[in-house]
Amino acid sequence: MKKIISLVLAFAMAASLAACSADDSSSESQTAKLTLATSADFPPYEYVADDGSYAGIDVEIAGKIAEKMGMELEVVNMDFNSIVASVSSGKYDMGMAGLTVTEDRLESVDFSDSYANGVQAIIVKEGSDIESVDDLYAEGASYTVGAQISTTGAIYFATDIEDGRTTCTLQEFNTGADAVLALSSGKIDCVIIDNEPAKSFVAANEGLKILETEYTNEDYAICVAKGNTELLDKINTALNELISDGTVQSIIDKYISADAQ
Repeated sequence: MKKIISLVLAFAMAASLAACSADDSSSESQTAKLTLATSADFPPYEYVADDGSYAGIDVEIAGKIAEKMGMELEVVNMDFNSIVASVSSGKYDMGMAGLTVTEDRLESVDFSDSYANGVQAIIVKEGSDIESVDDLYAEGASYTVGAQISTTGAIYFATDIEDGRTTCTLQEFNTGADAVLALSSGKIDCVIIDNEPAKSFVAANEGLKILETEYTNEDYAICVAKGNTELLDKINTALNELISDGTVQSIIDKYISADAQ
């Protein structure tokens, strides 16, 4: 009887060790995830491709950064105005969506080195009385300006209104597409938005055009939770390697022709 009990115990122990060994092996084979918070309504930086996957400049650069870090990229789509808060809370590792470094955002997150330059443009209807940025700041101007909520275009123009530099009004929208739709239907007079998405919207909506004068010029960067220096250092190291070897520029060139930059 003692021999039988001993054999049973030995078998159970061996089975347990084998199970633990299998779990450890499975755990080691799983690649760590690098989560990216983005707003996939901002072509060519991020958008939903025809096959339902996420594509664009930011998505591809993030994927290359993840590869450099030995991690697997996981893209999480959300409203633009939720990105900084989600990253700040630690829910996601980093945020990329044509994000510009601003004093307000720096209170919640830290930013990487810049990886791309963006121009804020103004879309108007053909034949609009608005012919340049200066028209929005002319004495007595009463245009209604549209912009996506929480974007730098909305932030900058709201600040100009508060500081008395313009007498125009600002109307914010959940997406750039919503703002352009309001412009097309005559509900607002113009839209402030990044130049590359502006080109896509104008191409898709007859009767719209982009003003020749820029609203502002800015640099894009990646945000991480404030104080997460370990992750930020790893991102910057990978990012600068990708910039140095030409990978970042090749990704940008893939989506934006050299003549348009």
